[in-house]
Amino acid sequence: MLHLSAEMLAAGSDSPDPITSAGSAQLGISVLVGIAVLVVLITRFKVHAFLALTLGSLVLGAAAAAPLDKVIASFSGGLGDTVSGVGVLIALGAILGKLLADSGGADQIVDTILARANARTMPWAMGLIAGVIGLPLFFEVGIVLLIPVVLLVARRGNFSLMRIGIPALAGLSVMHGLVPPHPGPLAAIDAVDANLGVTLAFGVLVGVPTLIVAGPLFGKLAGRWVDTEPPEGLIPQRPSQELDRRPGFGATLTTVLLPVVLMLAKALGDIVIDDPDNHVQRVLDVIGAPMIALLAAVVVAMFTLGRAAGFDRERVTRTVDQSLKPIAGILLIVGAGGGFKQTLIDIGVGDMILDFSEDWSIPTLLLAWLIAVAIRLATGSATVATISAAGLVAPLAADMGTAESALLVLAVGAGSLFFSHVNDAGFWLVKEYFGMNVGQTLKTWSVMETIISVVALLFLLLLSLVV
Repeated sequence: MLHLSAEMLAAGSDSPDPITSAGSAQLGISVLVGIAVLVVLITRFKVHAFLALTLGSLVLGAAAAAPLDKVIASFSGGLGDTVSGVGVLIALGAILGKLLADSGGADQIVDTILARANARTMPWAMGLIAGVIGLPLFFEVGIVLLIPVVLLVARRGNFSLMRIGIPALAGLSVMHGLVPPHPGPLAAIDAVDANLGVTLAFGVLVGVPTLIVAGPLFGKLAGRWVDTEPPEGLIPQRPSQELDRRPGFGATLTTVLLPVVLMLAKALGDIVIDDPDNHVQRVLDVIGAPMIALLAAVVVAMFTLGRAAGFDRERVTRTVDQSLKPIAGILLIVGAGGGFKQTLIDIGVGDMILDFSEDWSIPTLLLAWLIAVAIRLATGSATVATISAAGLVAPLAADMGTAESALLVLAVGAGSLFFSHVNDAGFWLVKEYFGMNVGQTLKTWSVMETIISVVALLFLLLLSLVV
């Protein structure tokens, strides 16, 4: 298991001197004040997370007695670096997800799998559907896309809504927290400077058993705890009914998995070949680069999804245009989170955490998970928790190897999913779609999120023993 060595990390760190001379006590207070401002603005005053992160960064710097001009420079630099690192990837992922939804490709995957499932395997099929579709889709988009299917299947098959719905929600949530190219994991990878391919591979490796435990297995128990009927009027017309034809199952699945395969191939090449001058590895490094892998999937999707559904050039262009507008807020939040992260680093919080961790002998992965849990419980946002926690623990990865830094990213992602409650927009979305009251939502959705977080951490700790 990974443990911290403050002397080793400090010796290997090439980070610049802090922009403030504040001591550890003042830095600790400044972090609490900055996060408190962030929490109050988001939860009490309902301020947009972008503005809250921006103001929180300025308050953080002021509380640490750092010169304001240097705080602004730190925030701006972190924002720019984060957007330049992950902005294109988020945009490409949004385009791919929009093409998948609008073309009817998502429905094709759903219908094909459900046609082969029976009453016993249906919960497992729902988890599989959500996992596959959740790869390129943002969590909220995935819920809107899949919940009508869940309600339809539960009603027509006379299934318990929780028995079918929990696996679907678990599949989306696991992908959201542990598997890039979702914004949270991407931002954490950028902050920690981890290898995306290795993180993706470990994320899938940990995500599959986590999904099994929190999805079909817990869904069976949740179905006994809560028995609700699908709300009337929440089963809209399927998008595919507006189309003359839909893309085939094989072509759709291949397109969705293409970027994953390319990035995993690069990661495998780095491990097996490990020779920068090798021609094969150089090719894998290019095609497996996140931007190239996602760009290739988008280009392929224009034909395998868009043209296969009968889209002409104007319709494909319109779909691409529509996919980019909703992610403006996400990009700003991720960018501001990067600015908040850089401010934390530049005022010297990283060294403070190293000292704290040495005194308490806390395993690195557990510390990263606990920090993300605290921010998640306070703000209700998994993305904000991931970005902020990644900034706090980034110095811990200074002398880590490729595998260790990837596990650190996933520990942060796992912590960011812990116990969704009333300050999380996803909590209310699930509550309304499933027709539950607050208590029922806490017993099902909130417990499911906690199971994902804890089980993922346990698998990560076990994995850290062998890598």
